[in-house]
Amino acid sequence: MDLSESSAFLPVIAQRFHSLVWSCLDSDLTRTAVFYAERYFALDQHSHDARHIYATSLLREGQTYPALCIVDISRQDQCSGCLELKAKCCNILGRYRQAQEALEEAAKELVYTASTSTSSSRTTRQSPDPAAIYCRSGAMALKGNLQTIAAQSFRQALTMNPLIWEAFEGLCSLGSLTDIDELFPPLPDPIKHLSPDDEPSKPSGPIATGAGFFTPDAGNAGNLLRGLKPDANQIQPFRMPFPPGPRDSLISTDSPFRFADTTFQQAHRNSRSQPTVSGSIPQPVTRPLSSADEAGPMPKKLRSTAPQYALKPSKPLKLSIDDPLKKARIRPALMSSNSFSSSNPRSQSTVNSRVAPPASKSMGVNQNMATRRSTRLLSGTGSKHASKPSIRERRKQQGHARSRSIESDEDEVEVANSPSPPVMANSPRSEGSPSWTPNQEQAAQAVYEMEVADKYIYDLMRQFARASRALAMYHSQTCLDAIELLPHIQQKTPWVLSMVGKAHYDRGEYGSAERAFKAVRTLEPYRLWDMEVYSTLLWHLQRPVELSFLAQELLNIDARSPQAWIAIGNLFSLQKERAQALTCFRRATQMDPSCAYAYTLSGHETIDEDLDKAVTFFQTALRVDSRHYNAWYGLGTCYLRMSKLRLAEYHFRKAVEIHPDNAVLLGCVGMVAERRGDREGARGLFDKAVGLSPDNALVRYRRAKILISAKEYKAAIKDLEHLRNSSPEESNVVFQLAKVYRLVGDAVKSAQLLAIARDISPKSMGKIKKLLDTKKDDGGDDKMDEG
Repeated sequence: MDLSESSAFLPVIAQRFHSLVWSCLDSDLTRTAVFYAERYFALDQHSHDARHIYATSLLREGQTYPALCIVDISRQDQCSGCLELKAKCCNILGRYRQAQEALEEAAKELVYTASTSTSSSRTTRQSPDPAAIYCRSGAMALKGNLQTIAAQSFRQALTMNPLIWEAFEGLCSLGSLTDIDELFPPLPDPIKHLSPDDEPSKPSGPIATGAGFFTPDAGNAGNLLRGLKPDANQIQPFRMPFPPGPRDSLISTDSPFRFADTTFQQAHRNSRSQPTVSGSIPQPVTRPLSSADEAGPMPKKLRSTAPQYALKPSKPLKLSIDDPLKKARIRPALMSSNSFSSSNPRSQSTVNSRVAPPASKSMGVNQNMATRRSTRLLSGTGSKHASKPSIRERRKQQGHARSRSIESDEDEVEVANSPSPPVMANSPRSEGSPSWTPNQEQAAQAVYEMEVADKYIYDLMRQFARASRALAMYHSQTCLDAIELLPHIQQKTPWVLSMVGKAHYDRGEYGSAERAFKAVRTLEPYRLWDMEVYSTLLWHLQRPVELSFLAQELLNIDARSPQAWIAIGNLFSLQKERAQALTCFRRATQMDPSCAYAYTLSGHETIDEDLDKAVTFFQTALRVDSRHYNAWYGLGTCYLRMSKLRLAEYHFRKAVEIHPDNAVLLGCVGMVAERRGDREGARGLFDKAVGLSPDNALVRYRRAKILISAKEYKAAIKDLEHLRNSSPEESNVVFQLAKVYRLVGDAVKSAQLLAIARDISPKSMGKIKKLLDTKKDDGGDDKMDEG
């Protein structure tokens, strides 16, 4: 069921999102708060509560301009909360006059609409959250290059609270991720109980429910989620406060009436563990549906108008002995018989056998004291004459208690104490069975709705985690497939579209990636996250105008952000101004020393001028982020230019281990294998690369050269014709195609292509003359195409 399109559950889901985001903000997990706040805002963009909490999360994360963009809407749509958040953003940005005007408008609106506040009450955490502490510890260890410790901290945080998104992102950056179903086990669908008899028999122990994840512990029965098995002594964090209402005791049980069984067991524990003092009367225990007390007989208003001394003392005295046993069988108020046992005799006897032993253990000194007290309460006197017959009668009946029928016992109890008619013990559903009151049905419905909402949030997080894991492991197609399974309203959010853009970029599909990033910029024009990837994408697409506009906007948004300086550096690099580009990349590393991407771009800028300096840049990037495959690729390129083939192949293969679906990296490994003389291995790598990316010109060109050397001319012509159609202005492709046609004996076609190559690149006249001087069967020098 797509709950995002079901209006019946939207209020409960919104309430759970509200509590979850504020729990994240109270624990200083601001990025996690932004993640869930964006999910909440996508569900209902007309909700002021969703808008406020999304803007607050962005503001706490340091994204002031995006937060201002969220609340700076038309005046007729703004409320006092929007104006207050706008004033906060303007204050941070130094726009004090606008902040004053917003606060003045908010004050005027509060005067007239003081009772229309949409903010709900919440409980702040008094002590630090252990899961949040583990998450922050992992983040610090990751920045300090303590990868093993970071992974352990992140896993511990997720064990204590699976909804901490920052911990999961930390594991993604480390690359140490198990399957999502193992990390986040799926939850069963919530079950709504329509009546007390609908509930099957269950063990009396606590059962973990989805509702308990967001709520505080209720006694010892609070656990996180079904399927998750944390330690018994483990503190369960991130429990969101329960909404106000008459269901405080329902939060940690699967059945809405399990609290009745807990009260019943507690009453018996009190009656066994606390002996009765002579002359004292125990305090009655409050029952949900009955005024009776299992700790001892209480004076009752009898159905008959006769005086109390006219009643036989034997029956009420016997009741003081067998009271727990009989009430466990017949009292309608004890919902434990309905909640945990079925109507068949076998399950009923199990409940009776579990409750009956405490009655026999209570005999002895305390039994005599209870007898004397009960006699005084019923007869109104304290004489020995009234107490002795009761003791004899009790001893006389004690030997025959087990042989009596259930029907006779129930009749005696009902005549003595019960104002209700006798119960048919043999009927599977007695007439005195309890029925739900409207309040109880409302509470059960509320518990069911909250379990459904909790499962919706958990399943939504699991689907996002599946896509994020695939993106972190550079399985781009798997990531795109997982995104397709998200709800449509979530697919249109900036977070998801940014993931789509990065996935297409990693696949080399630059056109699709550009469309995704443009959509991100339309939805969130002041976004800084992932804009360094977008700027590099524009560099690859040779779009100087768009790149210049992006760099200026990012610089205006935040001049101290590394994304802005990386965009400016890419712009200077596209204009072949390497000195200025290096200055900008160095500035980006000063803004964020943990920005490995800036070090990598610096290495690529210096690779043509100073190989040793480029190696230093790439090694620095790997010290910051060991999974930055671009730095491994840069080192491999440097060592390949140094003719250090073994080192080059090692670094290229390390890059392939991180990003196995990158055709360029596979082509580089194949190129090194070709130089080592392993033409068969190189051809296999090129075939795999072309299979991954058929439109990649570099790997197809390298495979064509391998095919030429293997004298497979038809296959080589097919690859070169494909490259000529996609890149008609590439002189090297035309030259190689002319060479192949000459080798197959088509001199006319070869001469035509050589003339075209000469027109495209006049500098290639030397290569053309050298080719014409060679013999027909000689493929010529392989290096002739370089230039």
